[in-house]
Amino acid sequence: MIVDVDLGKRSYPIIIERGLLEQIGPRLKEFSVGSQVLIVTDDIVAPLYAEQVLTSLQTAGFDTLCYTIAAGEASKSWEMAGQILSALLSHQFHRDCTVLALGGGVVGDLAGFVASVYQRGVHFVQVPTSLLAQVDSSVGGKVAVNHALGKNMIGAFYQPLAVWIDLACLETLEMRQWYNGLAEVIKYGVIADAEFFAFLEQHQTAILNQDDQIVAQVIARCCQLKAAVVAQDEMEKGLRAKLNFGHTIGHGLESAAHFSGYLHGEAVAIGMVLATHFAVETGFCSSSDEKRLKKLLQGLKLPITIKQPLTVESILSGMALDKKIVDGKWVFILPREIGQVDIVAGIDRKAIKNLLERQVPKHD
Repeated sequence: MIVDVDLGKRSYPIIIERGLLEQIGPRLKEFSVGSQVLIVTDDIVAPLYAEQVLTSLQTAGFDTLCYTIAAGEASKSWEMAGQILSALLSHQFHRDCTVLALGGGVVGDLAGFVASVYQRGVHFVQVPTSLLAQVDSSVGGKVAVNHALGKNMIGAFYQPLAVWIDLACLETLEMRQWYNGLAEVIKYGVIADAEFFAFLEQHQTAILNQDDQIVAQVIARCCQLKAAVVAQDEMEKGLRAKLNFGHTIGHGLESAAHFSGYLHGEAVAIGMVLATHFAVETGFCSSSDEKRLKKLLQGLKLPITIKQPLTVESILSGMALDKKIVDGKWVFILPREIGQVDIVAGIDRKAIKNLLERQVPKHD
């Protein structure tokens, strides 16, 4: 299954099938790249798949180096990017080298950022191994590292040569990570495709059971929806902002919890619920759509409320450096109905503070 991301000279294919890891060497040979390949992976993925990828690349004649980071959001840092850049320099990687991301969203964002700045940009390939990365973060060219004051605040738009999605990688995914990716799947239904949202409602059991055919359909549809948006607005000047539904508050939660309390999808799930609740309160959206969203999130094992002992101010502080602030006010993505969202500017801090004060649990 192939989904094309149409960006003119920067266009690339998303290939979805089983057995791709064994084909990475020959597939990379089809591109005009040099012989040097740096694989960036993490200490969970490396024991599972790094050897397979290294063998494929080496058999195809590539000179390879594997850099393994600690799994988790804390590794997506300026300091870690510097360490990987030092490895590239010390091993004398040239300008025609390729950085290959083998892992989830953290690995993809970090490796892509490194590729975007090393010698002003080298070849980059995404091999996402988590559901979240396969349906969302590996597609579209957003690469970044976190800062203590905000998530994804240092980054670039940098498109890969290709995205290769091997469905077999999902078989080793921890269940919490599986649910984590489903938040981004649900997001696509809310923002762009009511029929897809209904499909998810109807196939919850098959999704939870990781039915191969259903999962392939879900991944392909998410990639199609994101590719269509990215093709129209690569640099997020307008339409692409809709992909951030649930992310403004979600990133605030992640930051308030010091990037350790919530997985990204868990925070986004709560962010989607709060944004939808705000939309209901302000007359944008019906309460019946809010109920459908909550029911589907819960059905797919995702949180819908804030339960950690976080303060409202810590969440707001995490949101304060959000990239969606214009003239000191937030731009929120609010649903009109399932399948349609609006980009709403001019929402002030007081309104969001009031929303959070009613949602954050009181702690002694």
